[in-house]
Amino acid sequence: MASRFLRELTLRQLRALAAVHRDRSVTAAAKKLHLTQPAVTLQIRNLQALAGLPLIQRTSDGMLLTDAGREVLALSERIEAAIADCETSLEMMAGKTAGRISIGAVSTSKYFVPFMISGFSKLYPKVDVSLFIGNRQEIGTALRGYDLDFAIMGRPPADIDMDVRLIGDHPHVIIAPTSHRLARKSRLALSDLADETFLMREPGSGTRGLMEQLFETARVRPNIGMAMSSNETIKQAVIAGLGIAFISAHTVATELDERRLVTLDVAGLPVVRQWFVLSRKDKVLLPPARAMLEFLAARGAQFLPRTHGRVRITRPSVRGKRA
Repeated sequence: MASRFLRELTLRQLRALAAVHRDRSVTAAAKKLHLTQPAVTLQIRNLQALAGLPLIQRTSDGMLLTDAGREVLALSERIEAAIADCETSLEMMAGKTAGRISIGAVSTSKYFVPFMISGFSKLYPKVDVSLFIGNRQEIGTALRGYDLDFAIMGRPPADIDMDVRLIGDHPHVIIAPTSHRLARKSRLALSDLADETFLMREPGSGTRGLMEQLFETARVRPNIGMAMSSNETIKQAVIAGLGIAFISAHTVATELDERRLVTLDVAGLPVVRQWFVLSRKDKVLLPPARAMLEFLAARGAQFLPRTHGRVRITRPSVRGKRA
């Protein structure tokens, strides 16, 4: 009986029972529900058949609920409350005042994405934002699985049809400890770094792919030391003198200001790519997610770390292609 009850129970039946309980009359309930009396009687009869127990009884005071009827009425009240809550939530989502947003961001962007979320939350304080941080490969996998409303990253995945919006420039530099022998040298070539030990990000990282492309184009084979999955670990390892690193300038702003790291003056650097906010074209975005997408496209650049005065530019930057 239980499985049939759950499978065949309808909202019309529950509302018929609630109306009869409220008015103690099938005739009065029918008027309130804008139905005929036989229609209400049929709904009650079908509901009792599903329950397998009598739900109402006739008395001198009108139609009253049995104990079983009160159990079903309590269910009806819980369902009506849930429907009302859902209706309120949908109205708030439609008005962009509430809802949930799921964002993915490559690990390099974690230095500024929280500030973007904070800026958006000041405008829409009742919108819940969940943030997933991963490398480029992991974010691509989450996008393919429709797990994210949108993502903040550099080059979009090539195998997904994306809506891509520019946030701003993303410079990459080579960092070294302040005591490094090349720290005060000017106009270095990449070939001057051939004997240096480079600390790298893990396979699947966009920064690692960009570094490999840079050295391959220059026909220089760097001496690779350790591979690390964290920019923080790389920075600390460079400060400790374990090597130098090609890294996003947006990850080292604080260390450069505090003189714990320096950027090497290498011809052609920084390599400038771009930050994008992107979403699948076939992903349905509710109004809160669309509002944040528009917010990031219009105002996201103001949350990027400042690089002017921190990064030495030896020649005009070459913007990277998205593809």
